[in-house]
Amino acid sequence: MFLRCRCGWLLLIWWFLSRVSGLALPPVPPPVATTDAALLDHLQRTAFDFFWQEANSRNGLIPDRTRTNSKCSIAAVGFGLSALPIGVEHGWVSRSAAAARAAVTLRTFARGTQGPEAEGTIGHRGWFYHFLEMDTAQRAWKCELSSIDTALFLAGALDAAGFFGQSGDPVEREIRDLADRLLSEVDFEWMRNSGDTLTMGWHPERGFIRSRWQGYNEAMILYLLALGSPRNPLPARAWTAWTESYSWQTHYGQTYVAFPALFVHQYSHCWVDFRGIADAALAPHGIDYFENSRRATLAQQSYARANPRGHPGYGEWSWGFTACDGPQGYGARGAPPPAEEDGTIAPTAVGGSLPFAPEICLPTLREFHARWGRELWTRYGFRDAFNVRSNWFASDVLGIDQGPILIMIENHLTGSTWRRMRQSPVLQRGLATAGFVPLREKK
Repeated sequence: MFLRCRCGWLLLIWWFLSRVSGLALPPVPPPVATTDAALLDHLQRTAFDFFWQEANSRNGLIPDRTRTNSKCSIAAVGFGLSALPIGVEHGWVSRSAAAARAAVTLRTFARGTQGPEAEGTIGHRGWFYHFLEMDTAQRAWKCELSSIDTALFLAGALDAAGFFGQSGDPVEREIRDLADRLLSEVDFEWMRNSGDTLTMGWHPERGFIRSRWQGYNEAMILYLLALGSPRNPLPARAWTAWTESYSWQTHYGQTYVAFPALFVHQYSHCWVDFRGIADAALAPHGIDYFENSRRATLAQQSYARANPRGHPGYGEWSWGFTACDGPQGYGARGAPPPAEEDGTIAPTAVGGSLPFAPEICLPTLREFHARWGRELWTRYGFRDAFNVRSNWFASDVLGIDQGPILIMIENHLTGSTWRRMRQSPVLQRGLATAGFVPLREKK
């Protein structure tokens, strides 16, 4: 009894100090996981706890990371909205409590001030700023009006609407209505800025970002929402203009549309089940985007096994390269081909690829848990990343890590998120306009 009370006081003291000094999450003993099912349950539950416990319950905003004074990441909010149905289905939270949280979140975005001003707004022309102040829901720092992060938020909103919106309950009807309104108010045409493709964003101080979403990247979900928008959908040309600059490469015996960081091969798949359907860019190759992501995952494990740069800690069951923190800061790490690849491994790269290649992802997650659990595990699951050469373990847990881990484990186990989103009229229109048809395997 004394030890239990003493530990409780220590945790209380840590909690207070972390709020005033920015201390990292303390490590906790990794839970016993004698089976794969138990490990996946621990990973999902702790990821859900991040979204549920770290959110500002008054406005539904979710911090980018566990660091003290973190700003809200609207992408993390989108992942958090998709976490709510999973939490209800697993019995971790009541349906009424989850619906109330979803409604509060969507009200914050629907009622937030929009306009071209540099301060005091949540967004402009239906788009939202990448980072928001956790208390006021207004633009943080001088960040951009982010097209991709708005899309990730909207994907979560549509998922929540699909789960709650079929009920006659007034709060649940409001969730559906708010999600529909938020999507209909996005001015997709404006974000094209007279081009065929969408720009990456806009700043009130200097206008549109020159870089555009073209070539293979995480923007599939953005374009599908834009093509399926009920108000001002983009034409099919936007999709073909985006896919025209795909880069097909072969690495370690895998031929696929390449991108080094695995998050690119995962984010859109959190909500869209691409199995068995293909567009004009992939159909001639006889694969779908699910298979493309599987090949990227297998190539990454093969890269770690070959370990051409000789990084300690790499191996058959120790790999995973994606955008993450590192000893020298945040970077879009990935391989193959190597990009900012410095020996840093990110567990979310593996957890987010679980449906694509469970035969290599599950053993790797077990290895992380068994070998590195003492340093990696927190009350919210795995830390963002680690680097054996530098004896470095990230201080934070990130929302854009925990979201793919939670959702993709669920898609692997039950497919419930995919089934809900398959019924979305917005995604149905988007996929049809993009030219997706049942895939016929290449002879």
